[in-house]
Amino acid sequence: MYPRDVPIATQAPHTPPLTPTHDQIVVLYVTVVYAVVIFGIWNIPVARTLINPLKLFTIGWHEFCHIVAAVLTGGTISSVTIDPNLGGATIVEGGRPPIILAAGYVGSSVFGGAFILAGFDSLVAKILSFVLGLGLITPLVLVRDKLTILLTLFYEGLLVGFWFIGHAQALRWYCLFVGVMNTFYVIWDLTDDKFFRKANDSDCTQFNLMFPRISAHVWACFWIMFQTGVCISFLFIGIVSFKLSTEDMNTQAAVFLPT
Repeated sequence: MYPRDVPIATQAPHTPPLTPTHDQIVVLYVTVVYAVVIFGIWNIPVARTLINPLKLFTIGWHEFCHIVAAVLTGGTISSVTIDPNLGGATIVEGGRPPIILAAGYVGSSVFGGAFILAGFDSLVAKILSFVLGLGLITPLVLVRDKLTILLTLFYEGLLVGFWFIGHAQALRWYCLFVGVMNTFYVIWDLTDDKFFRKANDSDCTQFNLMFPRISAHVWACFWIMFQTGVCISFLFIGIVSFKLSTEDMNTQAAVFLPT
């Protein structure tokens, strides 16, 4: 018997941990759709400009991971480039080059995985929205393009507005989009390298230069499989950890900056 004043969770207590709920199945489908959509938008000349703020956020975090690894391994940062058209580049002197180079894709994958979890729970999405809000603004220190600045303000406005749509339910899908973009950064990095011949080479090309016996294609396959594995792992974590229904999420999120 439950006391009358204790609410009973709507989620069935005997649901197997790895069995996704209806809401979680939607997240899985949307994740796949987002991956396809981002691949298209990232490579369509006009559309790719419209997502410049999200690209800067993604590239900026990737380069930040290189910087952190460089500092931790005793390296010195000579220069940093974060550009939606040229790509990112961190020039380092000293340190441990293999660790510094690998940190970019590893960091992007794990960071994106955290945002993928936000797709399963509105409270997590609210918390990570502060990270996203700060991350969108920070690259503007290096940006002088007026259109990119205006688009950044637009995406910031969306972020704030989504707090008030369906008790921040819309925020889940925004964060999930950002999560997929970061988790599969190697794919966008490679397509920029192959189709747009950006000035800054992909990390896979850099790995090939560092280890000439292993081709860039092999490195590309390795990192794509790695990031796919990370994405699947975080999806499993989301399925196991966040079993709340939409109604329960609204109740839970109401205690953290309620909207």
